[in-house]
Amino acid sequence: MKKILLFAFICLIVSCGKETHDLTVKGTVKDLKKGTLYLQKMQDSTLINVDSLVVSGQTEFELHSELESPEVFFLHLNKTNEDSDRKIVFFADKGVTEIHTTLKDFAYDAQINGSEQQKKLEEYLKMMERFNDKNLDLIKKEFEAKSSNDSTLILENQKAFENLVKSKYLYTVNFAVTNNDSEVAPYLALTEIYDAQIKWLDTINNSLTPKIKDSKYGKELESFIAKRKTE
Repeated sequence: MKKILLFAFICLIVSCGKETHDLTVKGTVKDLKKGTLYLQKMQDSTLINVDSLVVSGQTEFELHSELESPEVFFLHLNKTNEDSDRKIVFFADKGVTEIHTTLKDFAYDAQINGSEQQKKLEEYLKMMERFNDKNLDLIKKEFEAKSSNDSTLILENQKAFENLVKSKYLYTVNFAVTNNDSEVAPYLALTEIYDAQIKWLDTINNSLTPKIKDSKYGKELESFIAKRKTE
């Protein structure tokens, strides 16, 4: 019995000695030899550093942060002797988020494995790529119409652009309402369609579950809508 108690006591001491964190972000940046990695987040409309790591030859990194509720973070790379602004955006929850990427295409090559919110965000962004492709097509058609001074095509293109924007907004509203139990819902309302009609923002806000309403972005959306209604 004494041996068992002694073993339990030792285990308790060891576990207490380990530093714990709400959020751990770890991974690799292929071909990175020197530079500084920053873990960042928005605080009162300002991007702040919550942790950093000087890379000098090591292939892996690990950064940490406190986290009350799921929110968006940024992994920023500042390369030594090089003017760069590389950022990876990801939605984090408590626990571990893994990010593996390359120096060459820091943001584009990022493979992120972590929260359920991140999976939902990636699902949304994948659809947004289609809207962006259509938008590029319309920009090309607009240039061609103006070059040929074709007023009919110009008007048709403007109408098509307006319909595309409306479709994008409606898709976002529908996506948020469908995922009303995820912090991604109020986040998209605040970042993607903040200038939408109040009725659309209300639709999202009223659909949120109590847990999401009480989250960081849920509270911010409630406050944002109230402010817009007084303007």
